[in-house]
Amino acid sequence: MTLKELSQLYYLNREIERDKARLDELYSKAAGCTQTITGMPHVPGVTDKVGKYAAEIADLRGIIEANIQRCFYELNRLNRFIENVDDAQMRMILSLRFVNGLTWRQVAHSIGGGNTEDSVRKACQRFLQEQDAEN
Repeated sequence: MTLKELSQLYYLNREIERDKARLDELYSKAAGCTQTITGMPHVPGVTDKVGKYAAEIADLRGIIEANIQRCFYELNRLNRFIENVDDAQMRMILSLRFVNGLTWRQVAHSIGGGNTEDSVRKACQRFLQEQDAEN
């Protein structure tokens, strides 16, 4: 598995966070709009803002739900890969970094043993290069 493949869960989670923030903005904009019913005919060029935001909200909710499903798939795929790693410390490094989304500094602190952010990052890189060479 490559570094790019391992990082997919992280980026999917960031994408979901961004989309949820956008969804909150759309809800706020939609709540600020009121529809005026006057009985007058609609003038060309005048749009229904509430309807527009409702459509955008529905689309964005669908995108978020699809990405959440992709996250479950990625999480399962990562866990299967990590479970097959023989070295316990490397399993911990991979899990903390790619499943939990910790920074390299946080990973080093979590596993302890005098490890630095550079040492755990380089150990991970060596491991992935060895895996690539075997395949």
